[in-house]
Amino acid sequence: MKNYLLIGGSYGIGNQIIDLLPKDANIIVASRTAEGLNGKNVKHIPFNVLEDSLTLDQLPEKLDGFVYCPGSINLRPFKGLKPEAFTNDFEINVMGAVRTLQQVQPLLAASEQASVVLFSTVAVQTGMPFHSSVAASKGAVEGLGRALAAEWAPKVRVNVIAPSITDTPLANRFLNNDVKKEKAALRHPLQRIGTSEDVAQLAAFLLSEKSGWMTGQVLGLDGGMSALNVSG
Repeated sequence: MKNYLLIGGSYGIGNQIIDLLPKDANIIVASRTAEGLNGKNVKHIPFNVLEDSLTLDQLPEKLDGFVYCPGSINLRPFKGLKPEAFTNDFEINVMGAVRTLQQVQPLLAASEQASVVLFSTVAVQTGMPFHSSVAASKGAVEGLGRALAAEWAPKVRVNVIAPSITDTPLANRFLNNDVKKEKAALRHPLQRIGTSEDVAQLAAFLLSEKSGWMTGQVLGLDGGMSALNVSG
């Protein structure tokens, strides 16, 4: 039986990932709330990534998959961002991942082949106005992912998904009406915004043995935004 740990997962992309994992898997979700987990065959651990620590007695003897879902979308002009905003984004996007990965590293190493999935943003590769704080912290996530992929090979694979804006509760204030959704869709060559399932499908692939020869990658999942210019 495979063991998977999701940090976050009570809603959004993490919640969709749960539905795509093998039905006979042992899935643990560490999150602030169990809301959204009703009816799902998971073990829930109350956990605030900014305050709490995981203990090994809460977890199985090995982990075959790990997903770090918490994140922030703090879009404001640079001149209006205090240094504390950068610190806060770095804390949730980077240090939360660092602390939890350090805590579970022995369990990942105990697996014959474990997979770690982290999340970045298209705004790291493609410069965008008002994204300085989130791009700075998510850029660090990409660096962390590549470094760990090198350090933990061959036992543990580490990959990073870099989506564009996705219709999740985290992005709700940017997509909370049809006009905003249409404007966001038109910025993408594929003329639509991403869904939780779009991202979860890729995450489930990265957690599976089907991606067994892939590690150290930052995978753009952004409707073509980072690679294509179709305006001409």
